[in-house]
Amino acid sequence: MGSYVPSTPAQRREMLEAIGLTDVQELFRDVPASMRLDRPLDLPAGMSELEVSRAMTAMAGKNTLFSTVLRGAGAYDHYIPSIVKYIPAKEEFLTAYTPYQAEMSQGVLISA
Repeated sequence: MGSYVPSTPAQRREMLEAIGLTDVQELFRDVPASMRLDRPLDLPAGMSELEVSRAMTAMAGKNTLFSTVLRGAGAYDHYIPSIVKYIPAKEEFLTAYTPYQAEMSQGVLISA
């Protein structure tokens, strides 16, 4: 796997020289040493899309499902009849006119 940095070591050295530095670490001299990472990150190896999907499904399987949810704001199981998505698509309810906020506060535009 190639480097994600789109510059060569020679180009990086040239950029450092242009700003009067000799090492990349000098860029971080104002950051306290206790806050700098001085070891490689302990990251697991990457996974394929299928492996991630299986891992996420396994994690989701550990979730607890509650029969009652008291969050409000519509965050609960509720029934929406299937016809609801078809009603706004009917030609009778469509118009190219977009009412302004003042007109909306007075009522909905109805065309015959």
